Amino acid sequence: MKSVGQVVPIAELTEERQHLLEVAYWMLGNGPGPEHVVDEAYRLWYGLSDHELARIVQPRAWLVKTVGGICVARLAQQDREHSRTVAEPASERYEMLSQEIHQVMLNTLESLSPTEQAALVLNDAFGTTRSTVADIGSQPQPECGQLTDHAHRSLQHRRARPTTPQQHDAVTGAVHDACVAEEAGLLASLLVPDVTVYFDGGGKIRALVRPVHGRQQVTRSLLTLLARHPRTTLDTHPVNGRTGLVVRYDRQVAGVISLDVAGSQVVQIWVTLNPDKLRSWNRSSAAR
Repeated sequence: MKSVGQVVPIAELTEERQHLLEVAYWMLGNGPGPEHVVDEAYRLWYGLSDHELARIVQPRAWLVKTVGGICVARLAQQDREHSRTVAEPASERYEMLSQEIHQVMLNTLESLSPTEQAALVLNDAFGTTRSTVADIGSQPQPECGQLTDHAHRSLQHRRARPTTPQQHDAVTGAVHDACVAEEAGLLASLLVPDVTVYFDGGGKIRALVRPVHGRQQVTRSLLTLLARHPRTTLDTHPVNGRTGLVVRYDRQVAGVISLDVAGSQVVQIWVTLNPDKLRSWNRSSAAR
């Protein structure tokens, strides 16, 4: 079963995508191009096999290299199109392109850790990207059946132990407090033994694409995702008509968590990390 990496703190995920966007903007300038480049880089990441992923020591460095490669290919394409209409010496154009790439390399290297710098340089930074793009939205038939089984169990839990809005709020508040205090034992006690957490990154951030099952595994994944960080906050907030959790990074919504509660415990958890789905949340925050 393909896992596509491990759970990563939400602060790291947010900083990573922001940095990739900066690299793409440095190379391509303003407009929709940089966003598309970063999305393409993540599609290539999700297209890697488990064996290929295991060989990547620094995912962020790999993504930076991939973004750079895509940008170079786009700049070269723009140059070919420009050459058809403008009589410009090729050597002059490629000299300008070389200077642009050199500058973005310097800026990128300065922002990386020493380990990431070494990985980037040793692997010929901004090299050729892969051409195979996986359909990350597809699910193998056995896994679809597994998800259906968990959905049925969730409904059974809720029917057997109906929850009032007040109970839901109390359980959500307790989950919030356990996550903020990083109390693994307390958080685990609030989850049913076969609890499941689903991560929706939309293929646009380095999040798990497979659900995590089991009380201990879900506890570890949530505490890792919500690891304490000076620029990250976790608050309770209405989500889809019930109280949920909202994660902010530098006042921007970086994640929204919905909880399915039965009685006094959580049955299922849905974590939305997809930047596209969070845009409306951030527009609402900006309007206030």
